[in-house]
Amino acid sequence: MEEIVELLNAGQYVKLRQLIAGYNVADIAAYMEKLEQDEVLKLFRILPKSMAADVFSYLEIETEQYIITSLSEKDAANIIDHLMADDATDLLEEMPANVVKRLLAHASADTRRDINHLLRYPEDSAGSIMTVEYVDLKETLTVEQAIARIRKVGVDSETINICYVLDQRRTLVGTVALRYLLLSPPDSVIGEIMNENITLNNSEWCMMEELWQEQPKTLMQLVHKMKEKQGWSKSTTSTVLRRMQEKGCVRYEEGEKARNYFTDLNREEVVLKETRAFLD
Repeated sequence: MEEIVELLNAGQYVKLRQLIAGYNVADIAAYMEKLEQDEVLKLFRILPKSMAADVFSYLEIETEQYIITSLSEKDAANIIDHLMADDATDLLEEMPANVVKRLLAHASADTRRDINHLLRYPEDSAGSIMTVEYVDLKETLTVEQAIARIRKVGVDSETINICYVLDQRRTLVGTVALRYLLLSPPDSVIGEIMNENITLNNSEWCMMEELWQEQPKTLMQLVHKMKEKQGWSKSTTSTVLRRMQEKGCVRYEEGEKARNYFTDLNREEVVLKETRAFLD
């Protein structure tokens, strides 16, 4: 990695680009965080286009903002176009409204739709806590209609093992497992068969254990911890946090530089509740 700065300072950009292409994107991002701002921007401009967005997604929010505001609006919009929608939203939520407006004006129509979809939801709605790459079902659908919807949109979703059930206000009211749908009568109504007692999945348990060990933690502290322990991307960590906020498992308070995440749940009580739910 030390060779990167040497080549950067020597202006050997072609050789540097060839060298960088062989590195892991997460390692490049971690190294960039150690550089001076002008070096960060210079190095980012040299990155092959095929890996620039991936490297960007592993950077600290502050570094992302510096890069985005330093690039031309067209180049910045291109980076946003290649981010996961929830990653892009996390970044834009922290930026001034006038900057966001200019960036979205240059972004693709699909990117604008997905980001606006997430940004416009109230805090307690499903849209504000979940990635757009998921399957949602209306509670009024029948099982037959739900399966038809899954077949239509599930191919573009991160997961279809668990589907989210939303009410008319698009508030998360329950979940239903795909396996359970397949075993239910076709005319059964989703709102009547869904699981209203939303329990913790394995990913959420990992997050809770991290907060129980020491809290509060910022998003980036959790990102680094979950990448180290679980191999998660920043997008995965952000998505899990949003879902846990909706369940009431996690809350945050605004800090001077970043949000601080807490849990008010007692570990022993949660374990007991999960055990009873399993036995039932």
